Amino acid sequence: MPLLIAPDVSYHSSWLEGSAEFDGAHRDGGGAEDWPLEDLKDAQSFRRFVDALLNDALPESPRKPGHVPCTYLWIVEGDTFLGSLAIRHELNDALLNQGGHIGYSVRPSARRRGHAAKALADALPIARELGISRVLLTCDENNAGSRGTIEKNGGVYEDTRNGKRRYWVAVA
Repeated sequence: MPLLIAPDVSYHSSWLEGSAEFDGAHRDGGGAEDWPLEDLKDAQSFRRFVDALLNDALPESPRKPGHVPCTYLWIVEGDTFLGSLAIRHELNDALLNQGGHIGYSVRPSARRRGHAAKALADALPIARELGISRVLLTCDENNAGSRGTIEKNGGVYEDTRNGKRRYWVAVA
């Protein structure tokens, strides 16, 4: 059964395999935007990447302007990396309109098996522990899979802004 875990260097090989499946496409919730995949093939670079993901949850950690503290989690089953999920601890204007509190992605070969819905369900209590009483989730207007994942987890549609559907889930 898939689990949400803290990023772990022991998944290096499987993480690389899963990331390659995206073929350069954006992975919401992955935290790897500033890390070239080629660099992360190196074990030491991957260790620094994992450390950066773990440290991003700490409010005092340095981060780029416009970024908020974020808890990164990985969706794994056994020794296989299935995807990523990020819980953003607060909303700024950009996240309020486009990104939301939680972003997630599942590697293409593991999609359509309920992994995203389960990961989101498992993430909601963690969001509550972080003091988030209502979670904002967004998805592209044409992303029926993500829309279904959000609605399965109690997402209540509010509106669409710039092509992003916005849903709220009460967790407290």
